[in-house]
Amino acid sequence: MSLEEKIKQIRNDVNAAPSEQILEIIEQIQPQFRSELTLEYLKGKIQKIKDISEESERKKQSLTLLPYFDWYLQGL
Repeated sequence: MSLEEKIKQIRNDVNAAPSEQILEIIEQIQPQFRSELTLEYLKGKIQKIKDISEESERKKQSLTLLPYFDWYLQGL
């Protein structure tokens, strides 16, 4: 399954996607962003989310990163 297909699958059923899957895809698309500020922000945000022990809170925080999926699908 391509990265684009994975993103669309998560967007279609976001509640079924575990936070780890969302973060994994964000890490894969992260190098596509040209802005150093965006890269640093994502790096820090991903680490903060990974440090959260409760899955429900990790999921809630992971969902805040979904606009990056949309930007990736639109060709950045």
